Amino acid sequence: MAKPPSRRKKSTSAAFTDSTSAANSVNEDISQQVDPATATITVTAIEVPELTEEEQRDRLHLERRVERAFFEAGKALAELRDRRLYRSTHKTFEEYCRSRFGYTHRHVNYLIAASNVVDNIIMGTNGSQNEISDEMGTNGSQILPTSERQVRPLTKLEPSQQQEVWRQAVEQAGGKVPPARIVKDVVQRIMERTKVPNTYQIGEVCQILAKDNPELRGKGGCWGIVKHVGEFSCTVKLWDGVYTVGLQHLKSYDYLPAECQQMQVICDRISRVYSDSLEETVKSLLQLLGKVNRPYLTAVEEKLLNVLEIESRL
Repeated sequence: MAKPPSRRKKSTSAAFTDSTSAANSVNEDISQQVDPATATITVTAIEVPELTEEEQRDRLHLERRVERAFFEAGKALAELRDRRLYRSTHKTFEEYCRSRFGYTHRHVNYLIAASNVVDNIIMGTNGSQNEISDEMGTNGSQILPTSERQVRPLTKLEPSQQQEVWRQAVEQAGGKVPPARIVKDVVQRIMERTKVPNTYQIGEVCQILAKDNPELRGKGGCWGIVKHVGEFSCTVKLWDGVYTVGLQHLKSYDYLPAECQQMQVICDRISRVYSDSLEETVKSLLQLLGKVNRPYLTAVEEKLLNVLEIESRL
């Protein structure tokens, strides 16, 4: 039986014709494409509506609330501490702040000290100590701090010095809220200008560096409260007595004023308990408390000191 070769040829020919036509179509499409380098992209502009007067007022109010948040936190924490409003749930203020707010002891003291500095700055500007209102920050007639770090370098200065440093820092910042760097630079210049051989202050907490001084044997690492400032030495109260120590044997702990006051209280409590007639184990415990390198006692240390205070009164 004869094969029909003509059909196969037609089929092949049709397939070839379709393929050629498709290739030509593709080439034609490619040739009609625009060069990407010269292509024009049309972007539709989206109009951003301006803030209404009410929205502008709301934004300004909310910005000022953020700016004075650290101040209000410091004032609130100080009142919680002074009125002991934590006493129904916590034994110490430090424990309360740590569990309630997640704040460390030092952070709490920074906030409280910063709020006191802001009060002093306001007094220097207005002549009276008033609650901060909406003028705080960069948007009002007063230029006041907007963060705790801006005023941290001021905490160790006298109120009048705090006001002067802040005024100079604002001037250097071009009439705006100065960053912490500028405030720190101004403080450093004032400290260098008024520098004296002995920079320690009464009430400051410092560490004893015994080195090779036989008179300070056993006192290395102890902390003490400066009671008198001489030209080249300080009279320092330690856990077991009062000593005159040369400046080369002292190192400042750089505590905040509030922390120094707390350490003063602890030092007085230990001193009232201590006597030469105590057992050696008790003396050793008091000495350990006299070497803590933090401005507070832990809950266990507080309990131990309470027991010794009770025993000393019996």
